[in-house]
Amino acid sequence: MGFLKQDTPVIDFAEWSKGTRAQKIIPMARHWAETGFGTPVALHLFYVVKIGLYILGGWLIALSTKGIDGFTDVATWWTEPIVFEKVVLYTMLFEVVGLGCGFGPLNNRFFPPLGSILYWLRPKTIRLPPWPGRIPLTRGDTRTPIDVLLYGALLILLVVALCSDGTGPVLPGAHVGVLPMWQIWAVLGVLAVLGLRDKVIFLAARGEVYGSFTVAFLFAGYGVDLIIAAKLVCMVIWLGAATSKLNQHFPFVISTMMSNNPVLRPKFIKRAFFEHFPDDLRPGRPSRFMAHFSTLIEGGVPLALFFSHGGWPTYVAAFVMLCFHFGILSAIPMGVPLEWNVFMMFCVVTLFVGHADIGLSDLTSPLPVVLFAVVAGTVVIGNLFPRKVSFLPGMRYYAGNWDTSLWCIKPSADAKIAENIVAIASMPAAQLEKFYGSKEAAQIPMYMGYAFRAFNTHGRALFTLAHRAMAGQNEDDYTLTDGERIVSTAIGWNFGDGHMSNEQLVAALQERCHFEPGEVRIVMLDAQPIHRQTQQYRLVDAATGEFESGYVKVGDMVSRQPWADDVPVYDVTGRRD
Repeated sequence: MGFLKQDTPVIDFAEWSKGTRAQKIIPMARHWAETGFGTPVALHLFYVVKIGLYILGGWLIALSTKGIDGFTDVATWWTEPIVFEKVVLYTMLFEVVGLGCGFGPLNNRFFPPLGSILYWLRPKTIRLPPWPGRIPLTRGDTRTPIDVLLYGALLILLVVALCSDGTGPVLPGAHVGVLPMWQIWAVLGVLAVLGLRDKVIFLAARGEVYGSFTVAFLFAGYGVDLIIAAKLVCMVIWLGAATSKLNQHFPFVISTMMSNNPVLRPKFIKRAFFEHFPDDLRPGRPSRFMAHFSTLIEGGVPLALFFSHGGWPTYVAAFVMLCFHFGILSAIPMGVPLEWNVFMMFCVVTLFVGHADIGLSDLTSPLPVVLFAVVAGTVVIGNLFPRKVSFLPGMRYYAGNWDTSLWCIKPSADAKIAENIVAIASMPAAQLEKFYGSKEAAQIPMYMGYAFRAFNTHGRALFTLAHRAMAGQNEDDYTLTDGERIVSTAIGWNFGDGHMSNEQLVAALQERCHFEPGEVRIVMLDAQPIHRQTQQYRLVDAATGEFESGYVKVGDMVSRQPWADDVPVYDVTGRRD
């Protein structure tokens, strides 16, 4: 990696261009295994600075509260419940504006580095309601002035809360009251209405995390129930994420992440995470060990943290969890959930160390248990029926198991999208051409993106199914684009969730662009239910609808190399063009 220059594969471009897609991916995959995306050091430092500014912002917001004093005198105020409340709401604001997950070049956002607020304050952009046929007043896919006002109201309410002093009850052991209850109700109410009008905003606000904590704030009038409820939400996050990683996909995530790790720079270390570089790029023994060991930590240590109630067991468990999240943070993973990991480290310290003596025996109402049941129940449903629940509320974080899509787009369709949708960012190929200077130069990062997708198990299925999606057409007429990139352009926020690039988005784009049959073909691959070893797929033509469905076996994907595009398909139904 250079400080300012990306480390790209050295290839004979003319000769490389003659190969098939699978053949073109091979040198990219081998390069990725040694260097990752080749991200310049300066870009990693940019994200480190952003983390620092996030921490400084939260610090200053806490100090702006009456009764919280001393920039360096943290020991006097770090356990105050109002500080935790403000950090939660501050992080929700940080995320819903677009500065957190999915920000910048490591999420393939170049011009501009964020969408979110630039889209959601703009009428006529696309919105995706979760249940338009069931919830009154949520039909349609066009953002209206009412939607803009609701989003603006959420931002204002969050800012007002961050600028407020504690006026609510003073919890046992605290010295400063909590935020006014009306502010908590108002934030939750607006977030709920927004989420029913547009699921993307709810997901971008990380409603499953910060929304759940905000619900816990409603229990401030019940002694220490607020603290207990917050602890239980943390437990669901950790245990849910650990449970979702009990699959065959997760070692592939580890090997891919370690290749892109800016701290582990020597190439021989990166190669060790693969079975036998350069010919067998399946996860090697270190990747499998790290996958299983980290899952054990995430699923076991929080239990010790929750039930130890102080002393050296709490300190040891807290230290392990801090190291766990710092390990993720230092890898600066694609998608960049950086501030979320900082927040979870803050939770470890302020909730489980600062309030170690508070446990289930201190409950004064059943409300925290009810909240736990709702959040945990969502995780269970999300793992059993992943097509119904986004991987975020299903807490399948970086488990390698989420809905994905691959869009096969002709140049004519690309032009229609650019012309007919209200967007801030241009189409992915255009962004790459602008950033890298030419169409030819943009081919390299495009295929590096293919290699990244192919290193994950579902990539092998996506590229196999792409052939079936384009059957009867000339494949050279299409550009293959990750569904996540389409989402980035069309709706302004993306974070690895194929639920945002499914038939609902296809219908919204078709309404605006009027694609001809064959102009846009989409591969949609569902996540794996935790109790099955298969993944369902659908092939969709944007103009005519679904024309094939079936399933692939996880075992077939994990046994193949990243460049493979020959995964068997089963139970094929539907017409073929």
